[in-house]
Amino acid sequence: MAIPLTSLTKKHAKYEWTPECQAGFEGLKQALMEAPVLAMPSGQGNYVLYTDASKMGLGAVLMQDRRVIAYASRQLKNHEKNYPTHDLELAAVVFALKIWRHYLYGEKCEIYTDHKSLKYFFT
Repeated sequence: MAIPLTSLTKKHAKYEWTPECQAGFEGLKQALMEAPVLAMPSGQGNYVLYTDASKMGLGAVLMQDRRVIAYASRQLKNHEKNYPTHDLELAAVVFALKIWRHYLYGEKCEIYTDHKSLKYFFT
């Protein structure tokens, strides 16, 4: 399913979006939204939140019992593109907490991010 897409990322490969690439993209997109991947929250708490930020956008995954509940991402706003890395990583955490506050309010939640400087914000 992903082979036409990964072939576009090879070094010196000509970028040509073919019908096979479109079909692979649509298939991957659908596979990420189906039942084996996404689960309903059990209401028992113990959520795990993974967040990440780049110079292009923010992303997050909400999990419970090692199963994905939801994905979220967004592009950076123009003023956010000037933020330092630790601010972007914190913005990703805030973004995720705002989106999924109805799941997380009053529940235990572990937050994982890949930026070490954020540990000072959480102490």
